[in-house]
Amino acid sequence: MSNLEISSKKLQVIQTAIRLFTTYGFHTAGVDLIAKEAKIPKATLYNYFRSKEHLIEMCIAFQKSKLKEEVLAIIYANRYHTSSDKLKEIVRLHVCFNSLYYLLLKAIFEIKVVYPAAYRMAIEYRKWLHHEIFDLIFSLEPYKLRPNADMVLNLIDGLMFQILSSNRLEERDVVVERFFGENLKERYLKNS
Repeated sequence: MSNLEISSKKLQVIQTAIRLFTTYGFHTAGVDLIAKEAKIPKATLYNYFRSKEHLIEMCIAFQKSKLKEEVLAIIYANRYHTSSDKLKEIVRLHVCFNSLYYLLLKAIFEIKVVYPAAYRMAIEYRKWLHHEIFDLIFSLEPYKLRPNADMVLNLIDGLMFQILSSNRLEERDVVVERFFGENLKERYLKNS
């Protein structure tokens, strides 16, 4: 098999594993199920990835890379007129069905003890995202009340839990608009 075919098959296994880890969790989705769903022998899976831990690390790295690419595309895109618009879009990117972020969020809660290297990778992404959000907040228009970057990360996590529990997205946009709304400063002054 050529290197290109192997790379393609490895990518298919990673995508299958991501789907299964997202659906069933890191502990329930075992190597047997991943090999079966990827339609490869278990030995081949271990040939591609030396262990389940290595496969999880590759899945986290893959999602982390795709998310960073998407976030940077939002930050540097010309179609968003303000930093506030970019922040809203970053929240929407992270809080949706089939979100790339869901696997990383799941990793934070499920794998800290058993797969510490993969856990650290998920935490590194959050630190990177925190920094990018902080930079965008710092560049917000001077007349706007500036939220804290931790608050934005908590908003993302909270909204993600909300859509997972309700299976509905409608409230996300309402909450995002209220959080970053044009009249944020007015509401702050009114409540002060």
